[in-house]
Amino acid sequence: MTLITGASAGLGAEFARQCATRGDELVLVARRRERLDALAAELGGKVHVIASDLSKAEAAAELMAEVERLGLWIETLINNAGFGLTGRFADIPLGRQQQMIDLNIRTLTTLAHLALPKMIERGRGGILNVASTAAFQPGPGFAVYFATKAYVLSFSEALHQELRRKGIRVSALCPGPTRTEFGQVAGVTSQSFDRFSADAPAVVGAGLRGLQRNKAVIVPGLTNKVTAQSGRVIPRALMRRIVASLKL
Repeated sequence: MTLITGASAGLGAEFARQCATRGDELVLVARRRERLDALAAELGGKVHVIASDLSKAEAAAELMAEVERLGLWIETLINNAGFGLTGRFADIPLGRQQQMIDLNIRTLTTLAHLALPKMIERGRGGILNVASTAAFQPGPGFAVYFATKAYVLSFSEALHQELRRKGIRVSALCPGPTRTEFGQVAGVTSQSFDRFSADAPAVVGAGLRGLQRNKAVIVPGLTNKVTAQSGRVIPRALMRRIVASLKL
């Protein structure tokens, strides 16, 4: 069974479509029940819907308890749920930023920890954590979001190394701008964000293929690969100024 968080829209919904096409039994998780139900009806097949606000403290444990109640075990976990906020750190309400940290980091980590024991017991499984090219540099104007994705990248690489000899694949998917609801939720107003955005199906396809090959880090697209590697040659002080100048 494949469990997909943040499945109601964007990359999550596309993950559901592509995983359904390959015949996976699915558990789709997101806050918006009506969207999940519509997606499940579109997909057909074995699709379970669980409405949950995964930013809440006990939500991850409650989700895993529901999966067990359904008699399922997670062979593939796609940690896709997350959001970003743009603006000066001091100007964004602290509660909203803490909610972002809870969803992007705490829930992702908890779900991985709860799913792993059965994967290890059975000697197979996969975890795909959705990070971002934001993980490779600091993000003035997007400070907490960039920092959460740096965590996801580092955490995923560490798990990849720990589990590589146990039959369990772990990958971090690091897309650049993608045509989803992300920009609207984050408050991105730059027209260049849309102009250079990739299509969600291409990003998802790259992520699933990369996980199948057990690539530790998956960066779809040549431009994004260059962006991800630029931090190795550009001094960090200059990189901070470059990102700040983008005025997302």
